[in-house]
Formats: sequence, structure tokens, C-alpha cells
Amino acid sequence: MSMAVVGMIAGMALGFAGYFGGFGAFLLVAALGAVGFVVGRFLEGDMELGDFFRRRDDRRR
Repeated sequence: MSMAVVGMIAGMALGFAGYFGGFGAFLLVAALGAVGFVVGRFLEGDMELGDFFRRRDDRRR
């Protein structure tokens, strides 16, 4: 599935949540979508848990 289709589906989900559930539902869907995105990146191997906990002055060599 292309990234354009994924973006369209995410936008439609946020639009429906905002229209039918109000701003609180919009924020909930956006937050859960962000969590799902990060989990998906972990499962694909694009991110590691250490990426979030490494100090800024530590650099990979």
C-alpha cells in the first residue's frame, strides 16, 4: 500500500472522529495513530528502543 493511500486513510479517520466525536475524539485518534506508527516502525526494524533513551551528546560511530 502506498504512503499516499495510508495518509488518505489516516486523514479520513481523523476527519470522521472530529466530525462525529468532537475534538476529544480527534485527539484520541491522532494519539493512537501516532502510537501505532511508532510500534509499526519498531516491528519493521526501522527504529530501536535506544533511539528514544540515548542522550543527545552520545553519537553512533
